[in-house]
Amino acid sequence: MRRLLKEKIAATQKNYDAEDGWIPAEEVLPVLKDPAGRAAACLRGLRHRENITQRTLAAKIGILPHHLSEMEHGKRPIGKAMAKKLAAALKADWRVFL
Repeated sequence: MRRLLKEKIAATQKNYDAEDGWIPAEEVLPVLKDPAGRAAACLRGLRHRENITQRTLAAKIGILPHHLSEMEHGKRPIGKAMAKKLAAALKADWRVFL
């Protein structure tokens, strides 16, 4: 996975000014262009940051593990109330999930 990401970054970097040294995340990870994809990526990333399983997080916020999995894959929307529960459990701003 890391090798593929490095290759994608290298290929994308050719389209941007080398002096800037930055590439928009959306160019490297197209899933971030879609708001649902961005929310799913944030959820998955924050859960990994906290080093907890889907099962543990689901129990903590009172939902079924497969519902959390669907949210992480962009198949289930994350509403405002759920965003606030996730944010509290993951120590994040709830708006990143919307």
